[in-house]
Amino acid sequence: MNSGLLVSALAFWLIAWTINEWLVRRKFANRTAARAARLAVPLLFGITILVLWEGLVRGLNVPSVLLPPPSMIWARLINSLPTLWADFRQTFLKAVITGYALGCGLGFLVAIAIDRSPFLQKGLLPLGNFVSALPVIGVAPIMVMWFGFDWQSKVAVVVIMTFFPMLVNTVSGLAATSSMERDLMRTYAASWFQTLVKLRLPAAWPFIFNALKINSTLALIGAIVAEFFGTPIVGMGFRISTEVGRMNVDMVWAEIAVAALAGSVFYGAVALVERAVTFWHPSVRSARAA
Repeated sequence: MNSGLLVSALAFWLIAWTINEWLVRRKFANRTAARAARLAVPLLFGITILVLWEGLVRGLNVPSVLLPPPSMIWARLINSLPTLWADFRQTFLKAVITGYALGCGLGFLVAIAIDRSPFLQKGLLPLGNFVSALPVIGVAPIMVMWFGFDWQSKVAVVVIMTFFPMLVNTVSGLAATSSMERDLMRTYAASWFQTLVKLRLPAAWPFIFNALKINSTLALIGAIVAEFFGTPIVGMGFRISTEVGRMNVDMVWAEIAVAALAGSVFYGAVALVERAVTFWHPSVRSARAA
């Protein structure tokens, strides 16, 4: 046991905790300073976790097979960039993006059809809620058998995982307008399409973007899990399952770090688009005012 590393890590944690508490409680008159403080708090918190992780693992002499230190994971990540890029391209750029676009697009279009048809609303929507509860580990092997071992089967899994959240949220969003608002559109002699575009879809945008943000993480999880059940010799899920068998845990954590970073950037991009589209919504206005 290296007590010096343990004491240093704990001291850094206490200092960072104190600074974060000060930043959170302080009221900044300058808006730029307030935004910088909001960014500094999670950044400092993340650095603290990494330093504490490094100090505890090295200080307690934890075997790297159980939990490698962040420095070892970083070294593996830097030295394996070509492999990580090939896995990222196979899993994220092919399976996740394609499946996400198809699943969300189909879910949106079917929701519009359900909104127009009471038969579909009473028949398809309950079935959709049932299918959305199916576990991905049960669906993935079937999709691999149907569509093969390449990225197309992973796209099918992602479509299934993203279709129903988009369907349910869009249907709920289209029903969010009040009867008074719809009556007002009828007094203007607005058609169904005009009411949809000018009233109901704008009211449904928060629900739709909620589904898009949820699906941004579900799509990545579905693609990685699906690769556990059959894939070419490339892909994040393939690499994780293979390197675990070889006891190369640092490579596993490197893949996890890339997946986490990709998922966070994807989620952040969707959130930025949401802020631009739903700038009129009270939640967005209040966040900008703060």
